[in-house]
Amino acid sequence: MITQMLKAKIHRATINRVELDYEGSCAIDDALLEASGIREYEQIEIYDITNGERFSTYAIRAERDSGVISVNGAAAHKVSVGDLIIVAAYGGYDAKELASYRPRLVYVDSTNRVSHTNTEIPVQVA
Repeated sequence: MITQMLKAKIHRATINRVELDYEGSCAIDDALLEASGIREYEQIEIYDITNGERFSTYAIRAERDSGVISVNGAAAHKVSVGDLIIVAAYGGYDAKELASYRPRLVYVDSTNRVSHTNTEIPVQVA
């Protein structure tokens, strides 16, 4: 059996560009793609922390170290510049792969530069 699991996440990135008249997709700084393991043209989910929108698109590469997070095409209607988002990618894993499974979690600063990475979400005590 294959289990769908979180493969990678870019947490609390800031949208700094929207391009309505573009073919589609989400342009992401190449350094963030590399750190997260998200591949160009891979399906991604975008969760807008600011307005609650959730939608699917695919990743394309933006210039390395540019900090660019640009939602393009029709999806640009769902976000605004300045919105905080989570970018997530999922993968299918079999039982053997799950034994060593760890997601790649990338946390960014206010300019969309990697602040730190992790392979598990820290437990929060209320």
